[in-house]
Order: sequence, then C-alpha cells, then structure tokens
Amino acid sequence: MPEATRLHHGGRLREAAIRYRLASEHWLDLSTGINPNGWPVPSIPPECWLRLPEDEDGLIEIAAGYYGADPGHLLAVAGSQAAIQALPRLRPACRVGIPIPGYAEHAHAWRACGHQILPLAPENPADALDRLDVLLLIHPNNPTGTTYRREHLLDWQARLAERGGWLVVDEAFIDADPRQSLAPDTGRPGLFVLRSLGKFFGLAGLRVGVVMGEKPVLQRLDALLGPWDVSHPARHVARLALGDEAWQRGNRRRLAEQGARLARLLAQHQLAPAGGTALFQWVCDEHAVALHEALACRGILTRRFDTPCSLRFGLPPDEAGWRRLATALDEVAARA
Repeated sequence: MPEATRLHHGGRLREAAIRYRLASEHWLDLSTGINPNGWPVPSIPPECWLRLPEDEDGLIEIAAGYYGADPGHLLAVAGSQAAIQALPRLRPACRVGIPIPGYAEHAHAWRACGHQILPLAPENPADALDRLDVLLLIHPNNPTGTTYRREHLLDWQARLAERGGWLVVDEAFIDADPRQSLAPDTGRPGLFVLRSLGKFFGLAGLRVGVVMGEKPVLQRLDALLGPWDVSHPARHVARLALGDEAWQRGNRRRLAEQGARLARLLAQHQLAPAGGTALFQWVCDEHAVALHEALACRGILTRRFDTPCSLRFGLPPDEAGWRRLATALDEVAARA
C-alpha cells in the first residue's frame, strides 16, 4: 500500500513567508536549484486551451533530436516526478540501490511499492551492484553534484541487464553539461533515463519531462499514466524550448559562469562547497541549521539537509540578488 505522507522539498516559499512573517515577494529563493532566468515563454495560441493534446504534434521528434535519442524509445510525461512514482509499479518487489543523500522521492516511491531500499554512497554506487536488481542514480547527484563516467554507467547497465536488472538514471540536472548523458544509449535493455524541463529550462511549473528506455516498458508506463498526461499548452511550450538551440547554447555559458561565481562567493565566506553543479552548490557545515535560520531571517531561503548537515544554494536571479546574498553572508560571518 503506497505511503500517505509527502516529502518536503525546496521552493516552499509560502510556508517560509508565514513562518518568518515576510511576504513572498520580498524573499530571495535559493532553495530549488531551478534556473532563475529560464526560457522565455511566448504567448500561447488559443487552440492550446481549446483542444486536447495529440501525440502527433511533433514533440517526441523534437525531444529526440535534443536528447540524441531514438523517438521510439521516448515517452513524454507530466514532469519526471510522474515517472519516478510510476516506474516502481512496473517491477515485482526487488532490491533497489539508491544513493544517500539524493533526491528523496526516488527511495520514497520504490519503498511505497514494497521494494527493499539499499542506501549507497553516491561516490561508490557500484560497490553493491551484485546485490541489486535495480540501481537508481541521480546524475549529477542532487545535492552532492557527484557525476559518473559514461563507460562506467554502461558497464553497470550491462551487468544488471544480464540478470534482468535495471539501471535508472535521473538526469534532471545534466542539461547544463550533457556530455555524460546516457540518453543516446536508451535502446539498451534495462536502461531508463529521466529528463525534465524544470531545472535547466527553468520551466518547473510546466510539468513536462521525458522517460527514455525500452519500448515495451514505456508502453506499460504510458498505459499506467493514462491519456493526456501532458497538457496541450505544456506540449506546445516544450516543443519550442527544446528546439531553441541558440538559447540553449547561451544558457549553458551563463550557467557555467554563474555556478563558478556562486562557488567562489561561498568559499570567500568559509563555506567552500563540497560539491555542486552549474545550478547549485552544496555546503557541508556543522552549523548548517543555524546558517539556514540566519539567512531565512534575512529573507533568503536555502535548502537544508539533515544527513549530512548541509545546505544547498541555488543561483540568484540578478545582480541585486547577488549583492543581497553577499551582504547577508557578510553579516552572518560578522556575528559568528
């Protein structure tokens, strides 16, 4: 029986506004790891609101071109979260290795479907490979930023596939540097790759993602999710965003610069990141709880993790946000 509880994530701005008695519009929200300067959404044609979505609208072909995948091995879903919750229902109870810390919804979903979770260190996920039926990786890992070499990933996939196992790779944060993506390899047995337009494209509210993998399993997943899983307006915007190569190139350059800038700023305040990506930096610190509170009292929201004690910082949206973060870190350091 699925668990009735919900997990807490970054981006709970209204909750923070109530707790700290500061209106939402006055916050600097660094808690999500979402690109604060996402793809600019144009006006949506009226027919998108009047007609049901159709699979033959070209989204799959455009997405396949962007991801470098075979269109026959790709399914659009209502955000990768939909696949995270549904994929565990397509296997009988088994042993699933998941990195800890990592995006907690994965373990939550597999456990809720009766699977046994084996926690793994993000740095050495293959150590338990012979004891697993499914290896699930977040690549880059959230929040540690750990990445893996493609040849290692493909070796692990092949070893799992020999006994009917799966390698599931959540690539939600890989778009800023997709060279290690396994999307082009998703015709291999037992390999499933999840992608989302939420982070790199800054379109989290659109709720669009894709699953790439074996066609028979995708057909089962499609049947489980039901018709019209992705809305017509969402499919329209996703087609345009995935096809905008000029914006994608420029955005990768900007995010690389901003990610490095954030790492430098934190290091200058004795908060050198233990890991991160172009979209966030992860700081392990025994005083993370106090730092989270001190920043929140200044209207800056970060993402706190308890194990290990750490904070994840997303990117400020503009120069005013960068100055505000720097000033707050100066104030906190002065009072330490």
